[in-house]
Amino acid sequence: MNQELISGYIYHKQLVSSDELDNLITKISQPPNNYYFLRYSHGVSGICQKLPADRGEIEGQVFNSLCEMRWKKYKLGYEVLILSKQEFNLQGFEKLIGNWAIFDRSAYLHDPEETRFPKGFIFKDEDHQLIKHEEITKKMPIKQRYFQDADTATTHFIALTVN
Repeated sequence: MNQELISGYIYHKQLVSSDELDNLITKISQPPNNYYFLRYSHGVSGICQKLPADRGEIEGQVFNSLCEMRWKKYKLGYEVLILSKQEFNLQGFEKLIGNWAIFDRSAYLHDPEETRFPKGFIFKDEDHQLIKHEEITKKMPIKQRYFQDADTATTHFIALTVN
């Protein structure tokens, strides 16, 4: 299988404040077709086309055709990781050194009733309405983006992306 590899970029920052995180989410969410996934101590949001108003998450991610941004809450702030096919100039972020190559592959979306998600797994549109399982691939063109060290051919990260 021949796959065209293009350059990828990985950025990392620790101790991000809540306000700075909100600004980063807004900045990253500029392209059309953004998707959000939030993890709470009691469950998950499912994949949503609009950022949920309930923002008490312990982890989250936003992804679109350019990048995926992940964040995780710690006692003193958030840790943020950005996996991108575009270079960013973000104050305070460390660019991970490496010869990163990326390629996209189709994603398999589990059935909402999959037993690995005891409370079910949901997909929501811009109005936070549930999307039926048979309509998911039409309404959410989600793929996986592999971040590989081009020198060793080792995949280090897999991000979500859209067509």
